[in-house]
Amino acid sequence: MMTTLHRINNGYRRFFMQASVLCIFLMIGLLPLKAHALEILVGTGEIGTFSNFTGRLICRMVNKSAEDITCKTVPAPDDVHNLTNLRGGSLDSALIDSRMLYDAINKTGYFEFLDISYDNLRALIPLYEVPFTLVVRRDANISSMEELKGKRINFGAPRSLQHLATDTIITAKNWTKGNFSLAAELSASQSQDTMAFCHGTTQAMIHIGVHPDATLQQLFKLCEADLVNMDDTDIQKLVADRPEFLKITIAANTYPSNPEGITTFGTSVALIASDNLDEETAYKIISAIDRYQKNLKSAHPALASFTMDAAGKNDLGLTPHPGVMKYLSEN
Repeated sequence: MMTTLHRINNGYRRFFMQASVLCIFLMIGLLPLKAHALEILVGTGEIGTFSNFTGRLICRMVNKSAEDITCKTVPAPDDVHNLTNLRGGSLDSALIDSRMLYDAINKTGYFEFLDISYDNLRALIPLYEVPFTLVVRRDANISSMEELKGKRINFGAPRSLQHLATDTIITAKNWTKGNFSLAAELSASQSQDTMAFCHGTTQAMIHIGVHPDATLQQLFKLCEADLVNMDDTDIQKLVADRPEFLKITIAANTYPSNPEGITTFGTSVALIASDNLDEETAYKIISAIDRYQKNLKSAHPALASFTMDAAGKNDLGLTPHPGVMKYLSEN
């Protein structure tokens, strides 16, 4: 008798468990899942970079604003990777540095020997500036660019962005490596460059990145570092002649050791799409950024100067995306 009751109870339990599972599946099937929405992929720098941070902010805005779009970031090692995948259709949009974008369009720099056309790229909106900052040791007595000559400088690892920027600067100054007592090529990997700087092996280096920067704050605190203006006539001419560069001012009191602003130059980073991105989706992306621009500007000081007035604009001859132009004409 007990055995029969036990079998009956087990049967009821199995029935109710199966019925519960069936109900859950039915409920899920009736929900308006966003998983069925259009998925757009945004290429960024590697995880931990400011590019990836900004890309995730953009996707958060899009996901909150457009119910029929799911935005995801795709981290990549560099802009060459992102530009190639954007051009080929693996990405819908990407955060691209103005120098890399200029080189891609004009087949210069890293793109000189690539038989690839980037004519299908379209401008969405600029997002932030990336200064090139001259960092020096205080005991090196460097207060101007001219005083770099004869000093020990780190160019950065070969083919790195730091090395590329340093090459650009010494070319603008009509210098060579022979103008320095040491022209090291130390990588930022495992802090090789900052260790050499702190130990006095090198006396100066070019830092590339937004401000404030935690690495620089440590150099100021532990290694007697300082920043030097880069705004002499040679650099002014470089910026005037090269549309991928712009004059940048690092605000006063960004760092305790720099109560006055630092004038330098650098690049800008913009959200770029291909012409494969349809007009309606581009429209919704720009709409989301406009709607939540206060959130974007308050997320980091480097984004504080963001403005919607720059949407669709660029100095590199890139065609604005039709979806951006439609949004601007209606708003």
